[in-house]
This record gives sequence, C-alpha cells and structure tokens, in this order.
Amino acid sequence: MTKEHDQHDISLAAQYEAYPYPERNPLDEKKRLFIGSPSHLNEIDYWVFGGYRKITDPLKVLVAGCGTGDAAIMMAQQMARQDCPGEVVCLDRAEAVLTIVKERAKVRELTNLRFVQGSIFDLPELNLGKFDYIDCCGVLHHLPDPDKALRILKGALNIGGGIGLMVYAPHGRTGVYMLQNALSHLAPIQEKPAQRLDMAKRVLRHLPQTAWLRANGNFGDHLTGGDAGIYDLLLNPRDRAYTVDALWDLIQQTGFEINAFVEPARYDPKYLITDPKFREKIDQLDARTQAVIAEGLAGNMATHVVYIRRSEDELFFVDPMDLESIPFMREKPGEILASEILPSNLLPFSFGTLTVMIPLPAQARGFLGLIDGKRNLGEIIEIFKARGVPEKKILPLWKETFEKLQSINQLFVRVAE
Repeated sequence: MTKEHDQHDISLAAQYEAYPYPERNPLDEKKRLFIGSPSHLNEIDYWVFGGYRKITDPLKVLVAGCGTGDAAIMMAQQMARQDCPGEVVCLDRAEAVLTIVKERAKVRELTNLRFVQGSIFDLPELNLGKFDYIDCCGVLHHLPDPDKALRILKGALNIGGGIGLMVYAPHGRTGVYMLQNALSHLAPIQEKPAQRLDMAKRVLRHLPQTAWLRANGNFGDHLTGGDAGIYDLLLNPRDRAYTVDALWDLIQQTGFEINAFVEPARYDPKYLITDPKFREKIDQLDARTQAVIAEGLAGNMATHVVYIRRSEDELFFVDPMDLESIPFMREKPGEILASEILPSNLLPFSFGTLTVMIPLPAQARGFLGLIDGKRNLGEIIEIFKARGVPEKKILPLWKETFEKLQSINQLFVRVAE
C-alpha cells in the first residue's frame, strides 16, 4: 500500500463520499454567496499579483481539493461579475462533493467552471496545464505527504503566479485533538463512517462540562455544521495542525516564499500588547519571530491563511503613493468602513474571536468615502485640496491610512486599466 493510499487515506476518501464537506444546499445559492480568504479575487489581485493584474486580464485558476465548492463558487462568481476571462478548474477525488459544486454552479448559471475528479497527487498525469493562481484551502493538513503535494502544485504554477493556502493551527483548536484522540479508540477508522459518526454524537451529547472543546468558541462545525461538520472536526482520520514556525518551514522547504499572512496585522504582536517596553523589544525582531509571538499571545488562531509564490519569482507591489494608482476596497464599501471608526479615530477590528483597535488618522473617513475603485489617488488628493486640507499633509495622511487598512486586508491599490 503506497504512502498516498494508506488506511487513513482510504478512510478519508470514504468520509467525503459519505459526508461531503462543508454541508451545502445548492438551492441556497439563490440567496447568498460565501465570502472568505484565501481566494477572494480582490485579495488575489493584490497579495499575489501586487496590484498589477488588470481586471480584464485572463485568469486560469485551480482549486486543488475543492470540497463542496465555497472557494470555487466565490471565485467563479467574482470573475463573472468583473467580466474577467478565464476558468476555475475544480479538482477533487470525491464524486459526491463535485456533484454538489456542479449543482451550485448550475443554480448560479456559472459557465466558467470545469470539474475534474482526481487528487493533487494525480496532477502530473492529468495534463491540465499551468495555472495563474491555485487555491489549496483546508487540504494540505489532511494529506499523507504535504511536502510532495506542495511541490506538485509548484510544478503546476505559471511564472509569476501564486497559491492561497489555509491550514489548521493548534492553539485555536484546543480541545479538538483531545477529543479526536479519545474517539480514535471509540470509533476507529476501520469502521464505517455512519458507525463512527453515531459514536461521536453520543460522546458530544454527554461531553463533560470540563472538556476543553466546550470552552473553545473559535469554531463551530460540531454545533452548526451538521453531520459533515462533526465528522470533519472530530473524526477526520488525518488532521495535522501547523504552528507559524512549522508552516513557515513547510513553505520554504518546498521552494516557496511568503507574500502575506492574512490578515498581516493579526501576526503583529504590537496590536496585542500596548506596553512600550514590549513594543520596543518587538521592533528588534524579524517578521517570522513576531508572527510566532503573536500566535502564542493571541491563542485563538484556529487556522492560518497565507499567500505564497515560487522562491524564484520576485513580487512587486504597486506603489500606494503613485498618483496614478487606483485604491480599491477588498469587499466592504469605504463609506461603510468609515462609519465603523469610533470618535477616538480607533477602528475596532476582529481577528476571529479577538477584537483589536486599529488607530487611524481623522482624515481616514474622508479617504474611505472617496474610494470607489475608479478614482486614482491623484483625483482623490485634488478633492482633499478643494476641501482646504494643506497639500503637504495629504500624502502622509494617505500613507498612514493605507498602511493601517492594508494590514487588516481591507484596502489595496492597483494599476489603471
């Protein structure tokens, strides 16, 4: 039996055929679109392509391990809305999940998706060509050989392209692995999925009040995710979690470099502790060490989302001070975000279950109200000048506004069409 097809892998394949994850009803596509990270098109344009990809440029996307299709549907819908040419290839070895993605796409009348049954390990033989962007969300941590899988994905990536990863993190999933271990004895992976699920439900109904799972509010699959959510959280036959250090090692040893963790500010300890001596010490440390410290201090990181590129590819970001650059919001309209800024000029922003305060200049509200994805920075500055703001103050205020809002993944810039 090969490494890619051991008993754990056989059980994993049976899981997703029996309980496609996440649980989705295709008819719900008539009333909502799931939005998240990675693989939001505006995020990709900035964190992968530095703001240099024009909206009309074609984009070939691979969703490697698409599950029931949240990322694939989100990307395909966003591409369709922006008239972005290209296609989203949905790769998964479970027929049951591909069936659900197809139905979701049908309800939305999306024609820019293609469906391929297979695994990441099959990619070299599938002859799907190269991709500009690859989504690999919630997949690597279930594979028998994540290093090999990531190297295969690297081989499928176009020069200058990138990958959006999401992997589980240990601290924010405190309680999960304790219960997984207990259930591995009560519901061994050799049993049929229905038997294993029945035992997990029995345990959950009578779980002691002292169980760490009860105290952890960083996830809710076992509460609101249906049978598939319970199974994936507590019975998944292969579930490894990555600390920042372990993920950083995986990325670098497979020939990649990090573009950004999402959100960047979440990995900045200075937002967690305001003591001046602490901040002085933090400023002396490199980005990796700062991220490790932030993970340990916050304690609520249940996943890590990161955009990466091939080590041999350089990444250049559009200069946010270039008057021809076009500021654009990730998703929330600028005027809505501006309305959330407190009178003290602090913006409350949530990193999962943790809310931090982002300090902004008073003029941030004015900048946000003018960002429509069409005006360039020069035009925005002219409006500020007409309002009586001294010209020499505008650019420093814009720089501070952009850097703070970019760090929470809300504001980007791109080149003009």
